[in-house]
Amino acid sequence: MGFSLKLRYCCLVSIMMLLPALCYSDKFDKSTATYYSRPDGLGTPSGACGFGEYGRNISDGNVAGVYRLYNNGIGCGACYQVRCTTSPQICTDKGVNIVVTDYGQGDNTDFILSHHAFEAMAQPGTADRLFAYGVVDVEYQRVPCQYVGHKIQVKVHENSRNPDYLAIIMLYQAGKSDILSVDIWQQELKVISFDGKMQGKWVEMRRSFGAVFDIANPPLGAISLRFNVQDSAGSKWAVEAPNVIPPNWKAGVAYDTNIQL
Repeated sequence: MGFSLKLRYCCLVSIMMLLPALCYSDKFDKSTATYYSRPDGLGTPSGACGFGEYGRNISDGNVAGVYRLYNNGIGCGACYQVRCTTSPQICTDKGVNIVVTDYGQGDNTDFILSHHAFEAMAQPGTADRLFAYGVVDVEYQRVPCQYVGHKIQVKVHENSRNPDYLAIIMLYQAGKSDILSVDIWQQELKVISFDGKMQGKWVEMRRSFGAVFDIANPPLGAISLRFNVQDSAGSKWAVEAPNVIPPNWKAGVAYDTNIQL
């Protein structure tokens, strides 16, 4: 009986010690990173993802241009934890969480960090030593984006012209899922079902560049969208945002949704 209790106790302790490792195990990939400089140390509003000013300020300016992770724009808006491994005397264990806002490759690196983000990887008082390397070895992993108090916003891109041309980009997309494509609801005029509802179909918008989707001659009236999403495990689903853009939409204006991924 005593042996049985000891065995159970040992097993229970072993399991309890193992659980944190199972729940919080990190899987990092190895790469290199460099940085770009701006007077304010933040991101660039002209990044390839098309975020504009949002891409300069989001995440307190902890943003990056990426190379392989860009994935033809699908990688825009994704969040990564990046930590340098060049020197334990300089690099912090936590590193920095960044948002992908641009495309770029510098000296065969996967990440071109903003000045602010690069500095955040360093121990207090050692940033100058880290910058002196220019290019540093890093580990990185995808992490959920977190925007407390925000649902997804659909911004009408500045190049849009009502009613002839509509381009959109999604802001404050939380979690670890990617928007693969966006559909717009197109009503079929003079086609009415038996229940009296107008008939229509979902039409795929073009990925113009980065995270910007567009369509010529968009539907008149309020605009409904459907986001086709894929998570990190490869599962796919669709999320609808009915009447998310009003009929009198204006270029440069962001419209709130009631959805988050």
